Amino acid sequence: MAEGARRWRMPMVARDRDEEHRAATPLELLFDLCFVVAVAQAAVSLHHALAENHAAEGVLAYAMVFFAIFWAWMNFTWFASAYDTDDVPYRILTLVQIAGVLVLAAGVPATFEHHNYLLVTIGYAIMRTAMIAQWVRAAIEHPEGRQTALRYAIGIGIVQVGWLVRLALPESIGIAGFAILVVLELLVPVWAERTGGRTTSWHPAHIAERYGLFTIIVLGEVVLASTIAIQTAGTDHGVSSSLLILAGGGLLLIFSMWWAYFKRPAIGGLRLSDGSAFIWGYGHYAIFAAGAALGAGIEVAAETIEHAVPVTDTAAAFAVAVPVAVFLVVTGLLQTRMSSDRPVLLRFCVTAVLVLAAAAVPMSLAVAVLVMGILTTVLISIDVIQAHQTLRRANASSA
Repeated sequence: MAEGARRWRMPMVARDRDEEHRAATPLELLFDLCFVVAVAQAAVSLHHALAENHAAEGVLAYAMVFFAIFWAWMNFTWFASAYDTDDVPYRILTLVQIAGVLVLAAGVPATFEHHNYLLVTIGYAIMRTAMIAQWVRAAIEHPEGRQTALRYAIGIGIVQVGWLVRLALPESIGIAGFAILVVLELLVPVWAERTGGRTTSWHPAHIAERYGLFTIIVLGEVVLASTIAIQTAGTDHGVSSSLLILAGGGLLLIFSMWWAYFKRPAIGGLRLSDGSAFIWGYGHYAIFAAGAALGAGIEVAAETIEHAVPVTDTAAAFAVAVPVAVFLVVTGLLQTRMSSDRPVLLRFCVTAVLVLAAAAVPMSLAVAVLVMGILTTVLISIDVIQAHQTLRRANASSA
């Protein structure tokens, strides 16, 4: 009975930033899983836009929808790292946020097809309202962090009103309104943390794990999308050598992107600098969005090979190459920021340029994707060899 009473409601106080064995909770894993539904909807809609030769409109809608998904996920993740009580009120508010992202996911197709942001905005408002309630509770129950928590609640609330007002704006100025609101969203944590008197006690290892898990889930979406695309094309027309080559190149890209991301852990950099943590956390918008977009690109490539869509080989190749290049460049930038390893950024950027060049060079689409996969594999091989040589030199010096 006492244990049940304790778990019903616990004081929401700051958790220990140096807590040992801090890991993602089952509720956080469910949270991620439901958010991936929205990611999948965004990627599917991007795929349809690319396949119909509406790349510019599709990419813009994708970037806008993905920001809503990413920002709600990121805000909860950092809050949970500092204030997760895992009691009943906390769980209920988290489940409300999950319901909100499912509403958002349901509205994604209308956003792409009709530029109708109503359902997406409603879903986002549900998530943000629950997040405000979490911060208000933290302000009430944790006096030391009250000023910071109230700033978060006020900032999120004001910007959320802006998102609702945006629904009434003409489409001609809706994009400008979106850009302004994004900037305001990005400024809320900076304002709260820098002027609130006490920074939130997020856990570096926990944050690094949470971001890593979401990266794996996003890459998993790429695997699923690629498998379905090749399976569908093979069922309709038989598995051709071009599809097999495309599948091999796609796997090399996915494996290389996974290796590149996890080669250099960010925990050390997160422990040393709160300023770097902002850049690292915000920068993952591009990593997550590019990772999910790769699945759409491979789907378009498979359909182009089978002449199922009116897309040129070059356009389909760039649909694969651009997400890979963005992923590599941003990963290199963030890893350099966290470790000051300048050669990493150079290698990643050179590889990104070569991947884009492979899309532009006249060759079959399947071979182009395979070349991209080989290029990223070479990048990882160089990384592994250099790390091994550095270790050998260090061991020789210590001996």
